[in-house]
Amino acid sequence: MAYRHTPVLLAEVTQYLSPHDGSIIVDCTLGGAGHARRFAELIAPTGILVGIDQDDAALAAASDALRLGQQAREGAAPHTVLLKGNFADLDELLAEAGIPYADGILMDLGVSSPQLDVRGRGFSYQEDAPLDMRMDPSSSQPTAADVVNTYSEPDLARVLREYGEERWASRIAAFIVAARGHHPVTTTGELVEIVKAAIPASARRSGGHPARRTFQALRIEVNRELEALERGLEAAVRWLGPGGRLAVISYHSLEDRITKNLFTGLATGCTCPPDLPVCRCGRVPVVRVITRRPVAPATEEIERNPRARSAKLRVVEKV
Repeated sequence: MAYRHTPVLLAEVTQYLSPHDGSIIVDCTLGGAGHARRFAELIAPTGILVGIDQDDAALAAASDALRLGQQAREGAAPHTVLLKGNFADLDELLAEAGIPYADGILMDLGVSSPQLDVRGRGFSYQEDAPLDMRMDPSSSQPTAADVVNTYSEPDLARVLREYGEERWASRIAAFIVAARGHHPVTTTGELVEIVKAAIPASARRSGGHPARRTFQALRIEVNRELEALERGLEAAVRWLGPGGRLAVISYHSLEDRITKNLFTGLATGCTCPPDLPVCRCGRVPVVRVITRRPVAPATEEIERNPRARSAKLRVVEKV
């Protein structure tokens, strides 16, 4: 299956990062290079583009897309470095890329459309497939099947409650443990049926697909996404040059809350009591928040790409 990926909030990200000839831009979640291809056009010929992804299929597709984009323009291309890795390890990756700093950094979080659409990846509750959910399928990390079949009932309930904000977390965990007592739960279809059985019929009539929150929670647990996000955000801010900007697109409240809180903290100056004559905490703002409220896609974009519906963009600038 072709790796097709429609970039979300492309115009808005481009506006806020303002890439131009000579800029050093880092795309931490390269995907099919939807955003990166536009960056490459704007920073050529003297700029540097660094693209990072932990999915081999994404890196291959991005390489092709960037090459085809260059051929279509028939012009000079920026220096491009594509690296396999997780943005949790951004310090090491950017040191490997050999850049001195970044003028703009993008993180487009969550699972991409191709990962959802390829059956064998196990991300989708719409298709029956092996219960995998690893962003890097070549890694040795535990799969969603490992989590479902080995976690204790309290731990399963915690994952579903914390990462899926699932109201019926305890009940679903109990049903999973009961089902795996007969045979291991190894496919997405089996898990969907268990979740449907666990959630009362009255609660299944609203709120979208009943397994949506469970699948989100397992994906976050398998890939340690929230831990990676915090580490990646802190590293990204360190790598920005003065006036450089970090743009983050999130798709659910947990990601957005972590991003908002970290940005707010880094933008906060002195926290000493107001009656102290001299600051003793020594705290100074590291960034300036550019988007006081998250930027959402326009109606027209959502109509073209329904998966953009829940996207929220936040941007900060290094001071």
